Amino acid sequence: MNFDFTEEQMLLRKTVRSFVDKEIMPYIGEWDANGEFNPEIITKLAGLGLMGVCIPEKYGGSGMDYNSLAIVCEELERGDTAFRTAVSVHTGLNSMTLLQWGTEEQKQKYLVPQAKGEKIGAFGLTEPNAGSDVAALQSTAVRDGDYYVLNGQKTWISLCDVADHFLVFAYTDKSKKHHGISAFIVERTMEGFSSKAIKGKLGIRAGNTGEIFFENLKVPKENLLGEEGEGFKIAMSALDNGRFTVAAGACGLIMACLEASVKYCHERETFGKKIGDHQLVKQMLANMEAGLQMSRLLVYRAGELKNKGVRNTRETSLAKWQACDFANKAADDAVQIHGAYGYSNEYPVERYLRNSKAPVIYEGTREIHTIMQADYVLGYREDKPLNKMLPAWPFEE
Repeated sequence: MNFDFTEEQMLLRKTVRSFVDKEIMPYIGEWDANGEFNPEIITKLAGLGLMGVCIPEKYGGSGMDYNSLAIVCEELERGDTAFRTAVSVHTGLNSMTLLQWGTEEQKQKYLVPQAKGEKIGAFGLTEPNAGSDVAALQSTAVRDGDYYVLNGQKTWISLCDVADHFLVFAYTDKSKKHHGISAFIVERTMEGFSSKAIKGKLGIRAGNTGEIFFENLKVPKENLLGEEGEGFKIAMSALDNGRFTVAAGACGLIMACLEASVKYCHERETFGKKIGDHQLVKQMLANMEAGLQMSRLLVYRAGELKNKGVRNTRETSLAKWQACDFANKAADDAVQIHGAYGYSNEYPVERYLRNSKAPVIYEGTREIHTIMQADYVLGYREDKPLNKMLPAWPFEE
């Protein structure tokens, strides 16, 4: 058991923190207020090798371990949830799934340019009537010679207007329920594809989120990921990676809440003393610190299991649930510490509170994760090794 970061990881954290301070912090208030996503940030992250940080070098990535991905997500969300989300979707949900399930041809065609940041990947599972209940999805893919004809729509898709490649899920055999779901790699340029952004979001306003549509879209049979009927299994393994990045990002949000609150506590005075000297304010700060440290332990434990090539659905679920709840509470307390000023965008904590709500809902609501953890304890749920696992780290080159 080793709780020390390597020199490479410490340098990575310093690099991403410096990037956030320079490229995101000065502008995020304006981007958030205008509901504006800045794709240049993705280009600059790619230039630093951060869009493929934990993808093997032979596939165009930086070849770092999975906890390095957690560090990137933690530091990016300190800047804003929108940019952590971009990495979560591109790397966690899409690229790592291609690494785990893709054929060599698929990896060369799609994973390599994504890991280099030359192409952007996204993930399409949620539908208007299918969220937590994945089996309720209505998109279909019908085999027609060398193609599958895809029809349907997905919603709440991050990078909907930005991504080049989408990993999407559709029924190839509805009679088999979730065993009849298959996974496909779809390109934006394929005829029959369209997208539309969602406006009026509570939070993550600097992110691009929306719907994607498939109208008689012909997907080459070579773009089937895994086998027919493996889609549900592939989707759940992808969520293990996505939830890991979401949990790591939640640590960054707690960190941002702490930094803003401590700064304000040293500036604001009430009743003749700094507000940091009031016991109930100290209690809120202490709870933030406790939430940050506990969340980090859960996140990096899950990351170490990934490094070992061990399935970590249970551990990642717990990390996602707890870290996101801690972040939501930290943001609420941060607004409370700032008082009336916390209710204004003059300070960043109101944005933190708005942003903190979505991760409590997406990639498994807190209620879904609560049930999952209870089922593990009761012995109703048990995770078995998948027929394809993420490669252990260090990667074989």
